[in-house]
Amino acid sequence: MDYMIGVDIGTTSVKTVLYDTTGKMQGYSNNLYPLYQDVPDMAEEDPEEIFSAIIDGLTTVLRKADLKNGDLHGVSFSAAMHSLILLDENHKPLTRAITWADNRAVKYADELRENGVGKQLYEKTGTPIHPMTPLSKLIWLRNEQPDLFKQARWFVGIKEYVIYKLFGVLQEDYSIANATGLFNIFNMDWDDQALEVAGITRDQLPKLVDTTDQITGMKADYAGVIGMDANTPFVMGASDGPLANLGVNAIDPGVVAVTIGTSGAVRVVTDKPKIDPKGRVFCYYLSKDHWVVGGPVNNGGIVFRWVRDQLFAPEKLTAEQMHVDSYDLLTEIAEKIPAGSDGLIFHPFLGGERAPIWDANARGSFFGLTRTHSRAHMVRAALEGIVYNLYTVMLALEEVVGKPSSIQATGGFARSALWRQMLADIFEQDVTIPESPEGTALGAATLGMYALGMIDDLSVVKNFIGVANVHHPNPDTYSAYRALVPIYIRLSRQLQSEYKNIAEYQRTHVDISKEK
Repeated sequence: MDYMIGVDIGTTSVKTVLYDTTGKMQGYSNNLYPLYQDVPDMAEEDPEEIFSAIIDGLTTVLRKADLKNGDLHGVSFSAAMHSLILLDENHKPLTRAITWADNRAVKYADELRENGVGKQLYEKTGTPIHPMTPLSKLIWLRNEQPDLFKQARWFVGIKEYVIYKLFGVLQEDYSIANATGLFNIFNMDWDDQALEVAGITRDQLPKLVDTTDQITGMKADYAGVIGMDANTPFVMGASDGPLANLGVNAIDPGVVAVTIGTSGAVRVVTDKPKIDPKGRVFCYYLSKDHWVVGGPVNNGGIVFRWVRDQLFAPEKLTAEQMHVDSYDLLTEIAEKIPAGSDGLIFHPFLGGERAPIWDANARGSFFGLTRTHSRAHMVRAALEGIVYNLYTVMLALEEVVGKPSSIQATGGFARSALWRQMLADIFEQDVTIPESPEGTALGAATLGMYALGMIDDLSVVKNFIGVANVHHPNPDTYSAYRALVPIYIRLSRQLQSEYKNIAEYQRTHVDISKEK
């Protein structure tokens, strides 16, 4: 049997998955690492901790599998987008990995949006202006930490750092580069205007390569620790969003992937770059003739966790004592409330928001509270608010690529029948739940198989996954959701004028050390 490993470098863990050539999972490891949030808006990770997690994951999977020589054909990477690490001339980190969730560059992202330069850059890079991007982070570092900025010889992301550590070469795939805000999607090269705005030069960035590019010759020390032939090909792979589409077989025109994990996203694949005149959605490279257009949201399952921890602490404790899942208990409570939560609307912006409003200052709120509303209404409204927001991303996406032909939904939320049904009801469309528990890692492995000639076409992924559930919209809920979604959208627009004011107040008056 031939095998391929997909390595998914995520925000909180590395998932290492061994697949055979039928797409069946034959080995799995999930290695966690902390997210550092020492000051307001910070979200950093230690690149050495991530690198160790990757080594541990590869070692664990291979030891358990006990493969014969030649059985493992290669390893392929997925990585979270928008990370930034400053390296010195010896390729040693000067900073931790500043992640997509870091909002400290919000001031400079706002300036780009307001002065018109941001729109010019978006139209060339396909990356919306937001503090998540390395573009904004570089401007922030140049202005706020000039001495550190001047020390840097290289500006890279976490995947590039890992590859350098393993192979001694510094290169970056088109997909990860695309998400930096520095890459021109029409000439497939670093963009001169973006580099000038960021204050860096082309020779401070890695060499650009395709997502199917292969590297061999791993350093002997690491190969020995992992227990892998040093000449095993490593495929560059792509970023996590595009690979998630591939991993759930959402690469045909009109097939939309909706993902809700800790955060969420709505994405569809096109055969060429497409830009939204209103700047609400991204356009990221996957492979030749495959571009992923969509919008990410900050607030998915993390909102459900907040509701559980802050509003339902007694129930959480009870669930632990009864050895039942606390989220299942909350879902049962929410199910007793009618669709629409009796007119209670929740904007789920607990951590700012990306698509479709791209406002790092956005804050959450309940609207419509009356004495008749209970905590049960609040948990249902929170779940609905997450889906309302995803639906607004879908509306923006439709203006760019047209109406979806089908929806594939994945992520931790897919465990909940209530949430799956909400998605079908609010989107008013059938929702299919693919049977691929680690879609991003499977996408990485599939791209790797294609790069190494193990499969002829990416569409083979349809043979790798099954269908776990199909949910049909319930006409009984249409009247509630059709009435409430427009209110949700109008409120989002009206509240935006005050988001910056309340966010500034919180930054200057709230002691982050007291936050739970």
